[in-house]
Amino acid sequence: MARFWVCAAGAGLFLAFLLLHSRFCGSPVLRNFAFKISWRTEKILYRLDVGWPKYSEYFTGTTFCVAVDSLNGLVYVAQRGDNIPKVLVFTEDGFFLRSWNYTVDTPHGIFAASTLHEQSVWITDVGSDFMILWLRGENGTGPAKFNIPHSVTVDSAGRVWVADRGNKRIQVFDKDTGEWLGAWNNCFTEEGPSSVRFTPDGQYLIVAQLNLSRLSILAAPPVGSIGDCSVISTIQLADQVLPHLLEVDRKTGAIYVAEIGAKQVQKYAPLNSYVSSFGS
Repeated sequence: MARFWVCAAGAGLFLAFLLLHSRFCGSPVLRNFAFKISWRTEKILYRLDVGWPKYSEYFTGTTFCVAVDSLNGLVYVAQRGDNIPKVLVFTEDGFFLRSWNYTVDTPHGIFAASTLHEQSVWITDVGSDFMILWLRGENGTGPAKFNIPHSVTVDSAGRVWVADRGNKRIQVFDKDTGEWLGAWNNCFTEEGPSSVRFTPDGQYLIVAQLNLSRLSILAAPPVGSIGDCSVISTIQLADQVLPHLLEVDRKTGAIYVAEIGAKQVQKYAPLNSYVSSFGS
């Protein structure tokens, strides 16, 4: 017992020495030590909802994308494959409602934009035509150039965030003019982002990295500044799950992830302590 207290006292003296040395000599030792502590206390904001969906047998193809109709409480999943329903519709609680296999051939992305008077679902497919309001970029590595632009979202300040997957960065543009505002690349040294979405409160960006099977939660910058990328938390998925595209429920904050490796969609629910901030 005496040996324990001697060791504890020695550890306390050692930490006190580090504090004093850092205060007066600027020692990097304590900074490294503090980094290790902060890494172990990473903020946890989400948990896997193991009960969603109620029956995974409806996933019969490769699940490429997912969209959430928060107004009507619906989740749309688009999958690829032969002789299968291309679009599946679930409730937010995970109950299967219906499917269809017409007007869609090879879905890649999906977006739900419902109003009080109309339900609207948009699907990117081979041969789809759209009216171009502004066009930015060409293949390359410089500002406003792209290498596999894979996902896009818009924040409340009218900034367009593009997951430039091949260049391992997120680029930001003005929604109305297309002006290049900046880029984030310091968070993506291992692999570029494949999907990007904002949380309902606008405080965070949720980013998927396909081959790392990882979701990262990044701090959103204030209006008028892009700044540098800062990782708040990460969710490490199983190997070869391959999160392709994700969507965030604008009402509940839940994250739905389309996994082309696991051929399924999983739901991550925000913790209660974080949900309370959505209405603030």
